[in-house]
Amino acid sequence: MVNVRPQRLFAKGRVLGHTRAQRNSKEHTSLLQIENVNTTKDTEFYLGKRVAYVYKAQREVNGSRVRVIWGKVTRPHGNSGVVRAKFRSNLPPKAFGASCRIMLYPSRV
Repeated sequence: MVNVRPQRLFAKGRVLGHTRAQRNSKEHTSLLQIENVNTTKDTEFYLGKRVAYVYKAQREVNGSRVRVIWGKVTRPHGNSGVVRAKFRSNLPPKAFGASCRIMLYPSRV
């Protein structure tokens, strides 16, 4: 029998926070650091990809405590591989530092 490792269909990412000025925070756009992405050129592949912030809630709905907030990678932010993303509902501050999943679809290839 062949030992087959399961393949991940998403890239790991980390929520850094909201875009902000010195004093004002812009909650409608979040900053994400994608694993092994270190330059603006590397981010081009991920533009337009779907993002899932998965978390667990207290109350069960339809037999599950798992919830998801979906979003989309919109553009790069700076020169170090950070990207901006917009979510359907703004991410809560509890999400800062948490992991997220950058799905490998839709494809632009």
